[in-house]
Amino acid sequence: MRVYVPTTLNGLAAAHPGGVLDQSVAYAVTPALREWYVSDDLEELEYAALNRAAQASLRLLAEDQAAPRRRVVVAVEVADSAVAPFAGDEYQDQGSLGRVVLKGPLPLAKAAAVHADVEDADVTGEIAAAAEAIAAADKGDSDAQFTVDGAEDHELLWFATQEIPALLG
Repeated sequence: MRVYVPTTLNGLAAAHPGGVLDQSVAYAVTPALREWYVSDDLEELEYAALNRAAQASLRLLAEDQAAPRRRVVVAVEVADSAVAPFAGDEYQDQGSLGRVVLKGPLPLAKAAAVHADVEDADVTGEIAAAAEAIAAADKGDSDAQFTVDGAEDHELLWFATQEIPALLG
């Protein structure tokens, strides 16, 4: 199973030397996500899970003001047994669709790729604004949601795992 683990550049930098990503929450193609998205196309469903992880990365950026304003998601291949459903995989809210709980730390060696925002002033400005607005958006503020949705207009770049040092540099 492929899981998408939200993090920040600071989180990735902390995980890289030891080779272990110690996160408890990730996103994957779950039954609830399949039902909500109404698609059998695995590629589309994985893209939806990736986008949910990118939004979760915004929440991490909001918590870590020192982190560079770039969303980061690590795609990792794990055994199904390494993942538990979040809240019984029931529908909680749209943001929780696809959320899973990781049963332990993930070796970065199992990572398939890293997805991150481009380092560009225009993009990072919008990501910074979205990170500031995410809490209000979660509470139903439509203006804040518009700002958060603007971040989704920026596709995450794909980085091979051997490019992590350059991404962190």
